[in-house]
Amino acid sequence: MSDLKLLEYLETYLTDHRRERFKKVLAQRTKHFTVATEDVYQLHNTSAVIRSCDVFGIQEVNIVEEVNSKRIDREIAMGSQKWVDLNRYHTTKACISDLKSKGYQIVATSPHAEDCDLIDFDITKKSCFFFGRETEGLSQHVLDEADCFLKIPMVGFTESLNISVSAAIILQHVTSKLRKSSIDWKLSKDEIIEKRFDWIKKTIKNYDAIVEHYQSQS
Repeated sequence: MSDLKLLEYLETYLTDHRRERFKKVLAQRTKHFTVATEDVYQLHNTSAVIRSCDVFGIQEVNIVEEVNSKRIDREIAMGSQKWVDLNRYHTTKACISDLKSKGYQIVATSPHAEDCDLIDFDITKKSCFFFGRETEGLSQHVLDEADCFLKIPMVGFTESLNISVSAAIILQHVTSKLRKSSIDWKLSKDEIIEKRFDWIKKTIKNYDAIVEHYQSQS
């Protein structure tokens, strides 16, 4: 039995609009960039970051819950957690180790580090943008392991932005530049097929029963 034939069969249970929507959104998804939040205390902040990742086409979000372990606020995320892959870790060390094994550079977002302004950021490297706790910021472990530091230039009295706002600004900038570049940033064919299956499973009722029926007829 061909997986593609099963996929085509399952897609007959979707409306034409939903089927085209999946195709359009997946064509803009990327794993070239990803985001990590480190023990963010306010639930709505993590949820808002997930929503921004969905909006700007970031397929994976990494959540470290070493201290603050809470469920994702579905209301704030507005359903975006269905479409974005969440990788959850109990320690920052495990998260960074996994990301580096996947070829990501660690980018510490900090308003105090004199390193790289957002406008000068090199988009050619696979990067994970780390965002820390609301008051304490990023842990020393992230700062020690960071390959570079990134800041959003600010000229007012306030020295920092809410993490969800910072994430939205950074992601809008880097993904906009990415899509205008010659970098191979899109999902692979296999990754797209995997997501089509995943999103269909999250969309149609009785998914397992439908698959079982199809297999019994094949």
